[in-house]
Amino acid sequence: MSFRLIVKKLGHLLAHPGTMVVVAFLIRYGVFWYLRSKGPFPANDIIPTMGYETGRIARSLAGGLGYSSPLVVESGPTAWMTPLFPLILAGVFKLFGIMSFKSFLIITAMDCAFSALTAWVIWAIARRAFNSASAVTAGWIWTLLPSAVFYPVAWVWDTSLSALIFALIMLASMRLLESERVAAWAGYGALWGIGAMINASIVSTLPFLLGWDAKALRARSGRWLKLTVVALLLFAVVIAPWFIRNYAVFHRLILFRSNFGLELWLGNNNDNPGIWAWWLHPNDDDKERRLYVGLGEIAYMNLKQKEAVAWIRQHPAGFVEQTFRRFVDNWTGFDEPATSLANRPFYVIVGMSLEVLFPLLALPGVLLAYRRRSPYAFPFGSAIFFFPVVYYITHTSLRYRHPIDPVLCVLAGFSAASACSWAAERVSGKRAYVNDSAGSRELAPASK
Repeated sequence: MSFRLIVKKLGHLLAHPGTMVVVAFLIRYGVFWYLRSKGPFPANDIIPTMGYETGRIARSLAGGLGYSSPLVVESGPTAWMTPLFPLILAGVFKLFGIMSFKSFLIITAMDCAFSALTAWVIWAIARRAFNSASAVTAGWIWTLLPSAVFYPVAWVWDTSLSALIFALIMLASMRLLESERVAAWAGYGALWGIGAMINASIVSTLPFLLGWDAKALRARSGRWLKLTVVALLLFAVVIAPWFIRNYAVFHRLILFRSNFGLELWLGNNNDNPGIWAWWLHPNDDDKERRLYVGLGEIAYMNLKQKEAVAWIRQHPAGFVEQTFRRFVDNWTGFDEPATSLANRPFYVIVGMSLEVLFPLLALPGVLLAYRRRSPYAFPFGSAIFFFPVVYYITHTSLRYRHPIDPVLCVLAGFSAASACSWAAERVSGKRAYVNDSAGSRELAPASK
């Protein structure tokens, strides 16, 4: 076998999304195993706090106490978070032991698998929206992205599953443009319902993505209204049991989660240094925990919301300043002067620098998609613009932004592939071409 043939086969292997998935999983679980093997093994410092609120709810479920007690004390029924991920954890606890080390290994492997599978979906989105070069670049960005490696390893939470489900929703939204099948629209609505039961924050993009599909269908078919109603009906069917349960337990309508008041207050109070006062969380503050247990969850959340709103009204300039700082933190991952990086370990500096460059590479992608009149520019832009808004007014973390990171990967891959195409064109003096399953497609120069 000639060297050229070996290189060609290796290139095909690296361009296949299955390779990205396998490599992504091996990297993630390898990092997990390395980090945990450095200290006491099993990791006794991790197990008692596994999953924090979601882990404690899962513990209550597995122990027969129902969907309850998100904090370190028994506090009764809760609607702190939507139920699907705690139910998954409870299932693992039932099979492998409540808060056991074996459960910890299984859950982490699941989170690593969710994150790894997202690489394939990212590849499929970029392939459909742009071209093969963008798809391969985007898939490998996700495979190697520090935050995408870190979260399934460091957090027992819905973070990686939320990124996977939102990527699937984005891909389904794109494919729905070509379908007038009732089953397809019903499945789309059900997928949104499942996503909402994993992470309610993604519902912020539902009106824009569903509206985008409905508008496209309306231009060519009179069935657009019927199919849109079908999608909304299936969405309602999936989320209805959770709403009914909450109304039966708390005797009031709760829109997905109960904890908005607390999150708003943690980011808007006199002690907030700029993003949020994490030490005032009932998980960490004895006074707040006693108040939560004494008042009950709903009354406590209402109180915190009133306090937060009062603070915002009294300090409008402070609210604007802190909202801006949260905006910066959402897109850079830190809210500190650049000089503070000098005291960080080298690997932290590299990771933080990549997390800053990542959205900066994605921004030209969405602008270029709009400039080239891509039909997919609107859903990509909507996800970037609308998803983080609730965090700007409460508090931010790269972990909270992570569900839309697959979209950022697609756009970053498109930016990088377009830049390489532009550079190749300038060097060769010819137009650059990329191959896809439909044949060769011309990429117009950026100057056109």
